[in-house]
Amino acid sequence: MPEEDNEKKEINLLRLLWPIFMLAGFFSIGIGGIFILIVPLSYIFWPDEPFHAFEMGLLITSILWGLALSGIIKSRFVDNHKLNRVRLLFIFTFFRGICMVMLSFAQEGNGFEAWLYFYIVAVVLSVIGGGNYNNIFSLSHDIVPSSQRSRFFGFYAIFRSVFMLLGFILSGLLVQLGYWKLFFISNGLALIIFATIVLLKVKEPKRGVQREELMHVLQDEKIKYDFKLDRKMMRKTMLSKTNLVALVEGIFTSVFLGSLIILILPYIQTAPHNFSPLVTGIFLAIFGLTGGLIGQVLLSRVSDRRSSGDKIVNRLYFIIAALTVGAFSFALLFFVPLPHLTVEEGKDTLYLFSFPIIWIFGFIRVISRSISSLYEINQPPILQEINLPEAQGRIIAWNRFLEAIGFGAGPLISGILIIWTGYNYQLVAIIITVVAIPGILLWVLALKYFEEDRQFIKKILAERAEILKTRNTK
Repeated sequence: MPEEDNEKKEINLLRLLWPIFMLAGFFSIGIGGIFILIVPLSYIFWPDEPFHAFEMGLLITSILWGLALSGIIKSRFVDNHKLNRVRLLFIFTFFRGICMVMLSFAQEGNGFEAWLYFYIVAVVLSVIGGGNYNNIFSLSHDIVPSSQRSRFFGFYAIFRSVFMLLGFILSGLLVQLGYWKLFFISNGLALIIFATIVLLKVKEPKRGVQREELMHVLQDEKIKYDFKLDRKMMRKTMLSKTNLVALVEGIFTSVFLGSLIILILPYIQTAPHNFSPLVTGIFLAIFGLTGGLIGQVLLSRVSDRRSSGDKIVNRLYFIIAALTVGAFSFALLFFVPLPHLTVEEGKDTLYLFSFPIIWIFGFIRVISRSISSLYEINQPPILQEINLPEAQGRIIAWNRFLEAIGFGAGPLISGILIIWTGYNYQLVAIIITVVAIPGILLWVLALKYFEEDRQFIKKILAERAEILKTRNTK
């Protein structure tokens, strides 16, 4: 399609979709808060005991697996053309907010009983309130023009990153002040409020309206895309070679990505480094946010520009570069000689940043975060391109499910490896980095099949456009 046509149909993403971006931010701040509190929560449940790596790793793993299972179940509702996706998003988010508030009822110092209550509510939260990304993925396919997909997922990731970092700082501050319960209460209420705003402000789009092959015929208000996904079409499309590569790759990549938090946080927050939760939040806000903005704003524009039209295969090269640089820079972080601090020194932000090595550590984090962002802003448009409108919810649900197996296993595997190696974080980082290599090789393999799978979907949609035109003339 001519470049001028793409320019004409572009939308103001922030003005139109800000409620969804805000909701994504509060999704992130809740999960991010649990991640940043992984060490403090262990000490809250078990005062005066060492960090319970297994129990806290199991908590994170169960939350992530619950979210993934929820996505599989709810994807069938998301892909049902008779159901309103915006209303579904409101319902699921409302109950997620209630569960978040209930997490604040866990009692300090009760050991296993307190952990078990928190664990049960957190798993219920993940199952009832999960699956929202599948919904947003499907909505974006029908609201956002293909020429803006990286920017949409870039903004989505920015809001998630900014809010997660705010969650790091806020939760760290509240823990330091003794008000950790307030974090969960405020996040739960925010989810309920912004779910209501999404319901009132975002309109349900026609399915398939942004596909080049369908957009003209679907401009007629009387015509609706109402095709259903049967088993035969599912085998032909959702089990294409590129989809299979993306599904299997997600497991390896997500074990790697899922290990980042559970490795880096105990590494810097426990002896001999002793960064306080608040200082950790500030550090991640400065260097993580900088890297995120570079990757999710600047590089998202580059991705859209370099991957428009028939150049969409370039997104695969961006993904390969992201995983390669991200894996190397992650391992490198654990070989930076951080200063040894007392607990009191670890609470002093100015003292910490007086060490030049902290700035080197932060610079590596910026590079890692910015380049790694290319993965999260280029993988979703690839999946959208090679799947039918009625399969958007299910393909991302299965993709996220398998990713969650890896992402959820990451903290558990890392926790076990930390104990098995006698808290040798450098050795564990090397082992986890090696796990990322099969994912990189699988994306290289996808270069061979992507265009064939893409053209097959375009052919199906062109045929369906003719069917819809014929229906309208009868």
